[in-house]
Amino acid sequence: MTEDTPTEALAHLLDGYHRFREKGWHPQRARWDRLREGQQPQVMVIACSDSRVDPAQIFDVDPGEIFVVRNVAALVPPFETTPGHHGVSAALEFAVQVLKVKEILVLGHGMCGGCNAALTQAMRGAAPGEGGFVADWISLLDDAREAVVSEYGTEGHAAQRAMEHAGVKVSLDNLRTFPCVAAREASGKLTLRGAFFAITDGVLHLLDESSGKFRPA
Repeated sequence: MTEDTPTEALAHLLDGYHRFREKGWHPQRARWDRLREGQQPQVMVIACSDSRVDPAQIFDVDPGEIFVVRNVAALVPPFETTPGHHGVSAALEFAVQVLKVKEILVLGHGMCGGCNAALTQAMRGAAPGEGGFVADWISLLDDAREAVVSEYGTEGHAAQRAMEHAGVKVSLDNLRTFPCVAAREASGKLTLRGAFFAITDGVLHLLDESSGKFRPA
């Protein structure tokens, strides 16, 4: 296979691109022209990188409607000013300070590999590039894991689901450590929400923070 010959995976993507050009780009040219002038999404969604859980598909939105950040387990780190590359923090800062989104929704999901790794600690001690980056990232869930393990152990559906729900709550707590987020929420200009979706039943649940329970939307 030469460099100019697409792999089967790339060919599949290119087929989709041509369908998009025919059915998405041309029929909605006016929408694309408007988006050239800038974006004004009202909602930021923080979701997992898992290929099975695409926020744009779940919420059936058009381009320009939601500002999305995806990473392992849909995690938000706490506010910190130490040197480093703070990708999630940078996106959050842009969404809140520049785009001035009105809502931030943290979207957890069923069968989350990141939450499972946090629960089982399967990658603990691995070297960077061999699982160590994942282990370091999901260590954000260590404190929440203790409560989950205490009640449910480390195996089974109940423990996994509890860990997935806990991940959403951790991200919401960490969002509130950002001064710009806390200030806008306090002024009523920003709303934070937790949500959970599982492909096993296709049902979206929203977090009731007063009770800590997730309820069908």
